[in-house]
Amino acid sequence: MYRRFAAVLYNYGCHLAGDAAQVQDAMQDLFADLWRTRHNLSATTSVKYYLFRSLRRRLHRLSDAKAAQILDLSLQEVASAEDMHIMSEEDLLQQLRLQKAMRQLPVRQQEAIRLRFYDNFSWEEISGIMGVNEQSVRNLVQRAVVKLRELL
Repeated sequence: MYRRFAAVLYNYGCHLAGDAAQVQDAMQDLFADLWRTRHNLSATTSVKYYLFRSLRRRLHRLSDAKAAQILDLSLQEVASAEDMHIMSEEDLLQQLRLQKAMRQLPVRQQEAIRLRFYDNFSWEEISGIMGVNEQSVRNLVQRAVVKLRELL
């Protein structure tokens, strides 16, 4: 389970907290707790959803002192050198414009867009992760898409 989800979980955590050490600590605690309580865990329909939700909750608890920074979702994805060679220059410029536009969105809209389109969660799962109702998630994403269209 760790090998399968650690990379995407770490990436998501870094976008939430911005502090790699804090994300690593939260992930370590999460997986240690899962291992320790493995016999008492109930079945889940989505392990990925459970892990994202748990990590988000842990990061919120760990960073009470840094509440202003907890959702700094800059979405500055760094492409590897190999990816840079594969992408055409036009695609790269378009990706950079999108990232710049994403940074202009409110934090909650950035998170909703990320969970929906980058991490492929369902509306219901995003609702659970963000702690808002499903219609609010749909509204956040819809407003974000409209704003991105305006900016691009």
